[in-house]
Amino acid sequence: MINQIDTVLYTGKTRTTGGRDGASRSSDGNLDVKLSPPGSNGSGTNPEQLLAAGWSACFIGAMGKAAAALKIRLPADVAVETEIDLGKTGDAFFLQARLSVSLPGLEPSVAQSLVEAAHQTCPYSKATRGNIDVTLRVI
Repeated sequence: MINQIDTVLYTGKTRTTGGRDGASRSSDGNLDVKLSPPGSNGSGTNPEQLLAAGWSACFIGAMGKAAAALKIRLPADVAVETEIDLGKTGDAFFLQARLSVSLPGLEPSVAQSLVEAAHQTCPYSKATRGNIDVTLRVI
């Protein structure tokens, strides 16, 4: 089932040239990065790092919404370490992800509840659900 958007809140727009050996720039100029293949000696980032950064930021926002709903305060020093693996099975390429979430000062059961709630509402989590293997961990 594909979800339809009723109201577009924001559109991120980039132009990428050269693929993994190229560059990507946002329409507003706030993002302007060189791209390099993963594991290369190139000076640029790669799509896997960009996905990890975006997913981490979005996930923290989703945890904030979950914390507000539970009437608890999200720790100021919350952090999400996201790892995106690019792998291969036969001739096909795939991704998998691990999100390790640090919620200092929260009881482990509360932290786990926030992570699970965020994973249900985060747009990145929704976009990847059922498509890639995702492991969530409270650290």
